[in-house]
Amino acid sequence: MSDDSLERELEARVAQLGFEFVELERAGSRARPILRLRIDRLDARPGHGVTVDDCSRVSRALEAYLDDEPAVGERYVLEVSSPGIERPLIRRRDFERFSGEEVAIRTATPLGELGKRLEGELVGVVDEDGSEHIRLRLPDGREVDIPRAQIARAHLVFRWRDHG
Repeated sequence: MSDDSLERELEARVAQLGFEFVELERAGSRARPILRLRIDRLDARPGHGVTVDDCSRVSRALEAYLDDEPAVGERYVLEVSSPGIERPLIRRRDFERFSGEEVAIRTATPLGELGKRLEGELVGVVDEDGSEHIRLRLPDGREVDIPRAQIARAHLVFRWRDHG
């Protein structure tokens, strides 16, 4: 089973349990693979996500499947957790859902004078010239469109003063 098909299967099983699949990170070795799965509640807002009990429930449900999946290996470790307060933004739906939130974006290559790391308010997703761009409002008020293909990593930014 390929990495992509395993990820698709886990995403489908997480959805059947009523949660959102955020991301799968692989670590460890071939002999002892580690699968780090991040889940969230559907339509959760920052600070109102999954609980430890939710993670345990998903973990138990997925272990039954993974135990019988030869491509994973017998000695795998499954870690199920929340995406955290600085949730990663990976799919188009993430960028659409968290419009209006403060985000940090790191690009694969520098974007001119803006560099490789930008922070600002996520305005949303726009389609330009047949490709997706993420529109970001910078602290100085300028709006920039970042080609989604150039984004290496993006996540929500948590500020203590905004929550409590």
